[in-house]
Amino acid sequence: MAGGVVVGVGTAADLFAHDRGVPTSVLLAVAVAVVITQHARYMRQAMIGMGRGDGPLWEHLATFAVALVAWAVTSGGDGFMPAWAMLPALVVAHVGAVLPARSRWPVVTVMAVLSVGVGGLFGGDDAGPAMLMAGAMIVALVFADLAQLWIWDLALKQEESRRTAEALAVAEERLRFAADLHDIQGHHLQAIALKGELAQRLIGRDDELARKHAGEVAELARTALRETREVVQGYRRASLGTEITNAVGVLRAAGIETTVEGDAAGVPPPLQPLFGALVREGTTNVLRHSRARHCAVLIDVLDGQVCVRLRNDGVPADFAGADEEGAGLAGLRERFATVGGRVEVGPAGPEEFELVGKAGVGR
Repeated sequence: MAGGVVVGVGTAADLFAHDRGVPTSVLLAVAVAVVITQHARYMRQAMIGMGRGDGPLWEHLATFAVALVAWAVTSGGDGFMPAWAMLPALVVAHVGAVLPARSRWPVVTVMAVLSVGVGGLFGGDDAGPAMLMAGAMIVALVFADLAQLWIWDLALKQEESRRTAEALAVAEERLRFAADLHDIQGHHLQAIALKGELAQRLIGRDDELARKHAGEVAELARTALRETREVVQGYRRASLGTEITNAVGVLRAAGIETTVEGDAAGVPPPLQPLFGALVREGTTNVLRHSRARHCAVLIDVLDGQVCVRLRNDGVPADFAGADEEGAGLAGLRERFATVGGRVEVGPAGPEEFELVGKAGVGR
């Protein structure tokens, strides 16, 4: 992309500095515009993946022919040779960038030979410098564009890996909860099924024993319901320290560097589940709504008054903060309000976001 800017500036300056006549200057200006436009267009296509959208052959040939004609007219020493040598080099570079690897280098070689040949054929007394300049510009631009695409490809893969890590972290947490629930409830459900079948078989044969087993089924069901609620409540009401440990593990698994400042143990026990919910909701929002690289959990306890902050970077410029909060933050506000606390959300700096919970014992 930068090559197109350099060519545009260099050739424009050269056209103003040399009087080639209006028709020739206009045609050269048109040739520059065509080549730069095509280069920008195909490099943009190449950003979605090298070897895709290589374009029709006639279009590349026509663009290359335009560039060669302009190079032939200006290669005889009447002009700023480096800028005009870059004109065919731009075409070679973007054609090489969009072609599949198996055909890239043969095509680039043929086009380079033609460009160098035109410089030698029309260069006159400056044939040697013209050929050297054409070859040098082609080598420089081809490798510059390929390097640009390689870096872009790495960035896309890194972002894809980050999203995969986030999804895996969430999946692992769901599997952990599912495993806990299965371990606790599995034997109850099996016992209920067996007792129910036995009671069904005893109906009409030993009604008293059938009623006894039916009562045991009801008791097992109540026990299973109670323990299910305990598992869910334990998951929802985990201590702040446990939630922070879980959050750090999930965020780091997603490639987000996470730091913790302050002591979660200093938060009064009645407020531990409340701030644990804050950390859990904040962690979910970091994963869903940002491209964070860093996240910090800050805990401040003074005279029973607690302030916990989750601060992260990587926030999109168009993120509206509080205007985009969902049911999770709304529910969190309600829970804090019941103890006289409050939840604040908003920017904490350039591309930074902060979720703050404040509450105290007896407030």
